[in-house]
Amino acid sequence: MPAVLSRRTLIAGAATLPLLARPGLVRAADTDLSTLRDMTVRAGPIDAAERAARLARAQGLMRANGIGAVLIEPGSSLVYFTGVRWGRSERLTAAVLPVEGPPCIVTPFFEEPSVRETLGVPAEVRVSQEDQDPLAVVAGYLRDRKLAAGAVGIEETARFFAFDGLARALPEAKLVSANPVVRGCRMVKTPAEIALMQMATDVTMAAYRFVFPRVEAGMTGPDIAALMNAATRALGGSPEFSLVLVGEASAYPHGSKQVHRVGEGQVVLMDCGCTVQGYQSDVSRTWVHGTASKAQRTVWEQVAQAQQLAFATAKVGLAAGQVDDAVRRFYAKLGYGPDYKLPGLSHRTGHGIGMDGHEPVNLVRGEATPLAPGMCFSDEPGLYLPGKFGVRLEDCFYMTEAGPRWFSQPPHDLDQPLGGHRLPPANAPR
Repeated sequence: MPAVLSRRTLIAGAATLPLLARPGLVRAADTDLSTLRDMTVRAGPIDAAERAARLARAQGLMRANGIGAVLIEPGSSLVYFTGVRWGRSERLTAAVLPVEGPPCIVTPFFEEPSVRETLGVPAEVRVSQEDQDPLAVVAGYLRDRKLAAGAVGIEETARFFAFDGLARALPEAKLVSANPVVRGCRMVKTPAEIALMQMATDVTMAAYRFVFPRVEAGMTGPDIAALMNAATRALGGSPEFSLVLVGEASAYPHGSKQVHRVGEGQVVLMDCGCTVQGYQSDVSRTWVHGTASKAQRTVWEQVAQAQQLAFATAKVGLAAGQVDDAVRRFYAKLGYGPDYKLPGLSHRTGHGIGMDGHEPVNLVRGEATPLAPGMCFSDEPGLYLPGKFGVRLEDCFYMTEAGPRWFSQPPHDLDQPLGGHRLPPANAPR
């Protein structure tokens, strides 16, 4: 699940407060992290051969779909195809992938040296001056390559001004969705990508193992999140999000503005992820501080069963939406819902994951895309009881010819909420 509290949000918000008003950051800073070691030192970056294979696959999909070129703005797709890491602004920087030959990077003249620093593929670079329309530069490239009269794909996250500007500068072109090309490449992960996602997951699980025994009565969600982020960084990951919901806040998938503190019998729900070499993890764990009630145990066990059901349902060739259907049928038999109603499961069973925390496609009702080897998903069929508590167990898996495989092993027992780590007895010192 996406998290409200990201590393950037935490740091930016904390920067506006006096030091003593930041107990979570202070607690994290005071924690001894010396036992943690960087786990990512052997993580291999995506190399030139892998990027060349991506471009070749994209060009094959362009030919198959009658698309002569694809326009991509900064973001994960730009990194995926070219290696260029750049932010979006009112000044256009973009890549044009032609159906044949190397890509072209269009960027402001004064930005060219900086853009080249991360360029990871052979490419032509064309620049725009401050008094020029950068989309006219794109149009000029397409005309030079004799691609102006055909279909030009626009990557789905490109902003309207890029689409509209190209339509004005190149009226003879037909602008279409680039999804058959970009999604066609990015939805199917290679072994190198899966290895980086595995490393990111291993870091997150190691951070969980460090944080879990250090959660104490009186701590707030931000206290725990700051500790999780500190551990993740020490282990070599880049924290992407750390959402920690305590007590009633756990009944709302993305939390509440109310401050809740850990106490006896309170649910603690953590949803955390990091990146390693640009690839993400996403793992949720839920436990009860102290003694769990019968209702809490029952709901936890129901979620664990639903998570395993989703995993068992995922088969190569099955429509992705049918995984969600199976979970909802199971919950309806238990009296939840129906459908997305509460108490029950108010969000999809899972989302695609890779370079972005949420990528196409999702495990959601009506999604007809068939599951294929290399696709990666979260599996998180939580249950939420408004006014009471919620439980979410989330682990990601990737599809193989033989079926799904976990990136992290789900827990099977509330008393071992991380999987293999038993809760301390009630009233024991923590």
